[in-house]
Amino acid sequence: MGGGLYTALAKYREIGLATAPGRTYVLLTIATCVSGLFIFRHGTFGVPHAIAVLTLIVLILATAAEKRAIFGRVSVVGYSATLFLHMIPGFTETATRIPPGAPLASGPEAPGLRAAVGVAFLVCLIGAALQVRRIRRETGPAVRGAVIA
Repeated sequence: MGGGLYTALAKYREIGLATAPGRTYVLLTIATCVSGLFIFRHGTFGVPHAIAVLTLIVLILATAAEKRAIFGRVSVVGYSATLFLHMIPGFTETATRIPPGAPLASGPEAPGLRAAVGVAFLVCLIGAALQVRRIRRETGPAVRGAVIA
């Protein structure tokens, strides 16, 4: 997933279905979310499952906005939001398991982990704002793809 994401962001400055890396990111995001729904570490539906479902919902909305060429900026913000939603379990799993025997965080509620997720949210928010600003500069105040009569 990382390759498609970084290529989409570095080369095209946004994630979207119009590019091969963007399509790769979307497809791998779907695969990641769906496969994650079958992992039950504690035997029941939990927060990671809810994040996977939320990611799929945001992905559907972003894809629909992009395909219908309505609310063009919604798709950019939506795809950026999925990136952030990927970071939550990624940070949590990494910080609660590494290094083995003495993980960085004692659990998902650890203050340092919450701070790291907060910083990731701010970085994604800034990135989405920069993408919207770029789109606004390239297309003007109208919504990208919209027909103005």
